[in-house]
Amino acid sequence: METQHINLSDWIGRSETVTDIATATPYAALSATLDWPAERPAAGTPLPSLWHWLYFLPLHRQSDIGPDGHAKRGGFMPPVPLPRRMWAGSDFVFHSPLRVGDTLERTSTIADVQEKTGRSGSLIFVKVRHEVRRNGASAVALTEHHNIVYRAAASPDDVAPPPALAPATAAWSRAIVPDDVLLFRYSALTFNGHRIHYDRQYVTTVEGYPGLVVHGPLIATLLMDLLRRQMPDARVQQFAFKAVRPTFDIHPFSVHGQPSADGKTIHLWGRDHEGYLTMDATATLE
Repeated sequence: METQHINLSDWIGRSETVTDIATATPYAALSATLDWPAERPAAGTPLPSLWHWLYFLPLHRQSDIGPDGHAKRGGFMPPVPLPRRMWAGSDFVFHSPLRVGDTLERTSTIADVQEKTGRSGSLIFVKVRHEVRRNGASAVALTEHHNIVYRAAASPDDVAPPPALAPATAAWSRAIVPDDVLLFRYSALTFNGHRIHYDRQYVTTVEGYPGLVVHGPLIATLLMDLLRRQMPDARVQQFAFKAVRPTFDIHPFSVHGQPSADGKTIHLWGRDHEGYLTMDATATLE
């Protein structure tokens, strides 16, 4: 990996601020995508947890898009010289609800950049801190740390990490069929041009995956959606998830939940068709 001319740590501390309005149509569209009634909500309706991802979309010009469908590197994000990019996980603190009709402001800061070596070679981890405020308030309504991992191109010599079995029992379960339409709709709603989610030829021949990759944020949203279906009045205070194993569209998968004895902590996870853990998450309720 040739990084001698680029000091990636120089990007630590860089920040940008963008604004948006939490309009009703994206809310209704994601509702339809997740199989809820597609009704446009009234102003003041709280956004379900993680639905802030419908806003602050990456509006890069077409001429600024790289070969993988993401924006070319540099600028706010460091110019990592590795081709494959994945969302490794995130953690959140929900200080106060975001609501339909709010004027939102998000300040994003590069919190950390680390280079490591894994089973498949060089890895670079970038952590971005997002702080979201509403209606001009100084107080932060939502804090998110977004962890991104970059890795080298696929090689026949790659050694996959041993999979971990998902928990065998759960209080809540829901089966998901990740067809092309579901992945397309979520990509469209989040204006995500990453080709691994919709371009089968690209993802199999260039990045070496067996099928379309199910978005990590979509799986996280489905985990929180499972909690919402089971505990519709619950108020989530904190949430964290870690992507453990890629999920592909060539097989169904499932999402599961298990409340703690006191009901304040919910263990949530994704499981693939072979019973392996794909995402591990914890939600803490007020």
